[in-house]
Amino acid sequence: MSIFMKKLEKILEWGGTKRDITFLAASAIALVISIFDILPLPFDAAWVAIILCGIPIILEAMAGLVTSFDIKADVLVSIALIASIIIGENFAAGEVAFIMQLGALLEDLTVSKAREGIEKLVHLTPRTARKILGTEVQTVPAEQVKVGDLLRVLPGEIIPVDGIIKEGQTSINQAVMTGESMPVDKAAGDEVSSGTVNQFGSFDMEAVKVGEDSSIQRMIRLVQSADAGKAKIVGIADRWATWIVIIALSAAALTWLISGEIIRAVTILVVFCPCALVLATPTAIMAAIGNATKHGFLVREGDALERLAAVKIITFDKTGTITYGTPQVVAVHSFLPDISQEEIYNYAACAEARSEHPLGKAVVRCYRSSYKKDFYPAEQFQMLPGRGVKAVILGKEIVAGNLDLLSECNISLGKEEISIADKYLEEGCTVIYLAINQQFAGILALADTLRQEAAAVIEMVKEAGLTPVLLTGDHKSAAWHIAGQLHIKEVRANCLPEDKLKLIDIYQQEERAVCMIGDGINDAPALKKAFVGIAMGGIGSDVAVDAADIVLVNDDIKEIPYLLCLAKKMMVTIKCNLAFSMTLNFVAILLAMTGILNPVIGALVHNAGSVVVIINSALLLKWRKKRVL
Repeated sequence: MSIFMKKLEKILEWGGTKRDITFLAASAIALVISIFDILPLPFDAAWVAIILCGIPIILEAMAGLVTSFDIKADVLVSIALIASIIIGENFAAGEVAFIMQLGALLEDLTVSKAREGIEKLVHLTPRTARKILGTEVQTVPAEQVKVGDLLRVLPGEIIPVDGIIKEGQTSINQAVMTGESMPVDKAAGDEVSSGTVNQFGSFDMEAVKVGEDSSIQRMIRLVQSADAGKAKIVGIADRWATWIVIIALSAAALTWLISGEIIRAVTILVVFCPCALVLATPTAIMAAIGNATKHGFLVREGDALERLAAVKIITFDKTGTITYGTPQVVAVHSFLPDISQEEIYNYAACAEARSEHPLGKAVVRCYRSSYKKDFYPAEQFQMLPGRGVKAVILGKEIVAGNLDLLSECNISLGKEEISIADKYLEEGCTVIYLAINQQFAGILALADTLRQEAAAVIEMVKEAGLTPVLLTGDHKSAAWHIAGQLHIKEVRANCLPEDKLKLIDIYQQEERAVCMIGDGINDAPALKKAFVGIAMGGIGSDVAVDAADIVLVNDDIKEIPYLLCLAKKMMVTIKCNLAFSMTLNFVAILLAMTGILNPVIGALVHNAGSVVVIINSALLLKWRKKRVL
């Protein structure tokens, strides 16, 4: 038996989409020739459809029954095929096989694409580390690093393990863990995570968590576990297949016993075939996916829209999703009466012109955008990792950076100046402090800015009956400041990847299906775990895109409400298709029992039902929601 099953599995695996399309095209032509008797062939042309489309169905049904006694819709179809052939109704057999294979092809076209997200996460794992051995630094494989080892990390390198900085100052890009665009300044005593990027200064660190315990390895495990835990929707015809088979066989047997006419029994089996039922869902999904594509969505999972219609909560990542993900200068203050705000801005931009720090680059970009002016040359430029920059501009010594840098230069702030800076810090801004000739002069406040359409999107999400939740790795002040502008009442801040995963799991255990919208590597586990994951395709990382069910290709979040309405409209279409196909089957069964329908007419009636279902689904391609942003 095992040898037989192995051969059967190989037969079933052979081929692909091109083969299926070719077989369906040949079968359609053969059925037209058969019904209209166009060509004088030595055999019934319907046999082409029976062989090309019917045999794979019978083999599939046999494989399911023999290996796991799994009764699906193809079992009833196989019975109807064989019965039709036995009594010589070849066209009925070929037509049923053709419709069923058409449905199967549509389902195949909606299944998920191959995933590479976990492989890309693995590539983010550092392969080597610089281990300090006395006065020497030796490069070793990262997996050989042990807890307590002293490591050196150079600018631009990925941190190999979790640890604590022992010596040195730097700025760390933590986007892989928190998703936040702002780099974080680090010094001795601060913790650093594997997978994050050292941007500027060289530092020495002590290894604390290594191997499978490191942050990047935990991230990989989270993505794997979240993917395994996501339930898939089973087709309605297969869900009800056992009852359909029992009812069909019982009705056919009783009709044969009562009437004594086997042709009536076979007709019942033919019209009982759930062809329209099988087509009801995949045709609507295909049409809806086509509609979604026109609005900038790439649907990677066939049943994603079906799941989206059942969502109760939408969790939004902050940076890059409802904000643009790039820091902007939002305020400039001068604390010297003889220096204007524009001059403060100009001195800061000139000093930062040669800086490689993201905040420095943001100051330069924003100044150029606002004033369209050239910069004065910066002399004696110094970049101080983790603190700021120094330069001489037009003979004046400029210091621009954080409070630590000002403290090192013995520059102090007054109470009013501290109060104004603290106000911006409470709103989630990053503040650059500027001093001129050893005197504190002013501040620049930088923050990630909201997308223009964000407020309207949140409002429409609420109108649709869904609860918006802000789920971010940023600190509380920044999260609540953004939430206040958008009128979002539920906020979860300081979230690491595992925190986002746990929160989504809690919501879904409460039977509140969650849609997660994010863009960063840190969002990948949550995108996998959520009932539906939507990734930003433009600004989003490859790992986030691979983890998602749906990708918003152009990052235009104003289309999110449209997608929600399209998913609900698709489900209405599916329900209409199902109701129609079940009603048609019921009426056709009654007519078959009374002998009004024979197998050929029964096949045509139930073929007409399939056509109606396809046409109704096709209307989704042109559907548009009246209200748009």
